[in-house]
Amino acid sequence: MDLDAGDSPWGDVPSQSTTSHATKPDTDGNSPEQSAQQTSVSAARSPVRRGPRGTRKISAQATKLESVSDAGDPLGPLGDSSTFESTPTLDEQAPIPPQKEPFAARNARPTSSTSRISGGTGMMDSVNLEEDGASFRGPPPVQPPTDVEGTRRQSQPSVSVVEAAKPTFQITVGDPHKVGDLTSSHIVYQVRTNTTSKAYRQSEFAVSRRYRDFLWLYNSLHNNNPGVVVPPPPEKQAVGRFDTNFVESRRAALERMLNKTAAHPVLQHDSDLKIFLESETFNIDVKNKENREPDLGQNKGMLSSFGINVGGGGKFVEHDDWFHDRKIYLDALENQLKALLKAIDTVVSQRKGLAEAAGDFSASLHALALVELSPALSSPLDGLSDLQLRIRELYERQAQQDVLTLGITIDEYIRLIGSVKQAFSQRQKAFHSWHAAESELQKRKNTQDKLLRQGKTQQDRLNQVSADVADAERKVHQTRLLFDDMGKLMRNELQRFEKEKVEDFKSGVETFLESAVEAQKELIELWETFLLQLDAGEEGVPFFSQPPTENDTPAADSTAAPAVVSEEEA
Repeated sequence: MDLDAGDSPWGDVPSQSTTSHATKPDTDGNSPEQSAQQTSVSAARSPVRRGPRGTRKISAQATKLESVSDAGDPLGPLGDSSTFESTPTLDEQAPIPPQKEPFAARNARPTSSTSRISGGTGMMDSVNLEEDGASFRGPPPVQPPTDVEGTRRQSQPSVSVVEAAKPTFQITVGDPHKVGDLTSSHIVYQVRTNTTSKAYRQSEFAVSRRYRDFLWLYNSLHNNNPGVVVPPPPEKQAVGRFDTNFVESRRAALERMLNKTAAHPVLQHDSDLKIFLESETFNIDVKNKENREPDLGQNKGMLSSFGINVGGGGKFVEHDDWFHDRKIYLDALENQLKALLKAIDTVVSQRKGLAEAAGDFSASLHALALVELSPALSSPLDGLSDLQLRIRELYERQAQQDVLTLGITIDEYIRLIGSVKQAFSQRQKAFHSWHAAESELQKRKNTQDKLLRQGKTQQDRLNQVSADVADAERKVHQTRLLFDDMGKLMRNELQRFEKEKVEDFKSGVETFLESAVEAQKELIELWETFLLQLDAGEEGVPFFSQPPTENDTPAADSTAAPAVVSEEEA
């Protein structure tokens, strides 16, 4: 076997097996002409030992990378699997490149791994270029929409959980109408509520209330929430309470009171507010509530829940400088607001006086126009009379707007200062209750000390006095905590009062100025329109539509003679 293998001109046995493998690609995809062409090319390259070396060259040529690549070796020519795995994937996903070689030409010339890698990169580049163009659209990306939604969510203003859970109220007071006979006549208002609170049966409802119901709500909220500044209703008025302007100003004040009360973080959860806004049988529910709670008057609230008398004590001396400064400031603010309200009343009365004067002037002009025989003079006099009537209406409307814009704001804050002072008085009562509890504790301690000095003879009474001392200590602790909590609550309430005061006065002054500017613009427009009509009458066009005359003369000729006659008559 060894001699045969060494003397064999065709090489050893593995070379023959390799020759058998070389014929396999011919059966797979190569034609006999291609095989012959490969044989002739290899023979031309090696002229020496043409016969044997040509055969060896054919076998070596056949065992090169062509057969391995056609067999689909996963490792590739140099073990680089990424080159051959990425190319079919790109062929499946991307469109066919225009420079693609035919399948038979691949086996005609072997290519190195470097050329294949570069060719794969070129194909990748061409695919990327086509994907960027308009001819190929890839699937839409998944991540960018998620980022856009996240950015959109971040751009929205963040709302705290407390603000999101806080109920909203929109309350309107309208439709004031007079009911009852001559002795029991009063104004009834319709209170409409639109709310997101879950404490109410419906989100929108309406009830009828009179003025004394609003007073009941104010007093109940004050008694239920000591230390809280409750928005007050307008004051009573015995004379002129059915006047149209007064009813409208009261309606607006009651509406502002309810909206401020419902917007308060403490008052909006009060049960009495729920009864007022929602109850269809209001009077019956109020009586039932008074029967369940007979001490509905002054002693109701947190103080009475501890069994503490909230009546007035001795003279109160403020030891807190902050509250002392607030009281001085509120007194000065109340005086200034009262002076401002008095000035507003003067302005309103002057506007009403101007309106009355304009009405009188209009009546006089109309009477003169009836006496005047010349149409050239009577028509302008009639026009001026109508103009004064419109000016009177303008002054009356402006006076009412002054009351409803700035006047009602000033009046509301004068009454709010009264509510703040009432909260101060409740704090003083809490202070007196605290010191009254301390004095009672001291008395019981003195009694306890006296019994202790007497020895064991008074043991039963000593036990009772010790229990009374413990109870007095508990009341002292509770009253002191109540006084401190009321002070903290009032600090927050006064800060809220200052913030709302600035906003309300800014809005009221802006509305007052806007209404004044609009009134002046309307007044100027009225006068300019009248002057244009007067100039048109002087140019020959009648001031008002007059019946046509037989002789049309120029304006100078037609107006000169009557003017002289009127002067002589005058």
